[in-house]
Amino acid sequence: MNIVKTLFLALVLLFTGLQLSFAQAKLPSPAPTTFTKEEQELLALSKTKWTWMADKNVAALNGLFKENCVFVHMGGSWGKNQELNVIKGGMIWYKKAEVYAASVNIFGNTAILLNDIDLVAMVGGNEAINPFMVTEVYLKEDGKWKMGSLTFSHLARPLKLTNNSNQPPQH
Repeated sequence: MNIVKTLFLALVLLFTGLQLSFAQAKLPSPAPTTFTKEEQELLALSKTKWTWMADKNVAALNGLFKENCVFVHMGGSWGKNQELNVIKGGMIWYKKAEVYAASVNIFGNTAILLNDIDLVAMVGGNEAINPFMVTEVYLKEDGKWKMGSLTFSHLARPLKLTNNSNQPPQH
């Protein structure tokens, strides 16, 4: 019976591997990639968003975030108003997002960006440096891209960014 289970498991893994090998999604890669004009526009918008977040520019972010935008963090999830209040009040200060690789996939009027980053942030008065894969979802309305979702997924990889403070990195 063990041979049958092993054979079945091997076939499942082989089938899964074949399915994954045919996947077409663009994943972040440090290698140079050619982007279309629209993809470049979205990548530039994402980069600008990181600057606005570091500068606590809630007015600009308010215009970027859709009213029903959702934010998923390590400590919870919430909507647009709470995210803007968190930024404005300094509960989370996105000091620096070091982006190592980015990709964008456009599906009609929806775009999904992935950013491999190390994020330096002040959280509750303490500096935290974490490696994340950040998923940003944008929706195109009236010719403008608006953010519908921002999700931070903690990565198991080591930090690439050197911690300049005397505090150890927090994971």
